[in-house]
Amino acid sequence: MTRDEGLAEAFPEADAHTHRGELTLTVPRGALVATLTALRDEHGYQQLMELAGCDFPERPERFELNYHLLSLTKNARVRVRTSTDEKTPVPSIVDLWPVAGWLEREVWDLYGVLFEGNPDHRRILTDYGFSGHPFRKDFPLTGYVEMRYSEEQKRVIYEPVKLAQDFRTFDFQSPWEGPDYIRYNLPGDEKAVTSEDVPTEEKGE
Repeated sequence: MTRDEGLAEAFPEADAHTHRGELTLTVPRGALVATLTALRDEHGYQQLMELAGCDFPERPERFELNYHLLSLTKNARVRVRTSTDEKTPVPSIVDLWPVAGWLEREVWDLYGVLFEGNPDHRRILTDYGFSGHPFRKDFPLTGYVEMRYSEEQKRVIYEPVKLAQDFRTFDFQSPWEGPDYIRYNLPGDEKAVTSEDVPTEEKGE
């Protein structure tokens, strides 16, 4: 894959940088559609390959959107990046690439980013009864609701997640001793039985 030399100069209003030979153009939401249109119609980037979201909760605009474009004629890629918050919608690009309808639905489903102009804002990966957006950094690993089949009601039902507190507390340390634990101390080994606690006869001495 080659780099499209001189492409950054065609978008002076964008914040451009190159990483591993690929160009990224960071633009405000208001310039997103115009930038993508120019890349498609004037610079030969025919295909929208992916729309990927990222969540940075510490930022005022926590959600970052990355549009990955491919030029078959130039054998080159370019990434266009913009950002938004939880309430401000991003312009939809379904009129440029119809496949964006599916990609935007995925980003909305997983992150909660709204796309103004998308004709079909429905969940696409999670269930219709799902609560929240699971790729947000502040989304709990257990979720908010659980789904199960009820033999009594003969249908699938949704219930609030019910877990004992023991299943919600993690210290990210293994309770098992590592191999040859006298020489190799792994995180969590202190919770296992130490060599001094093992009777002499069990050591084979």
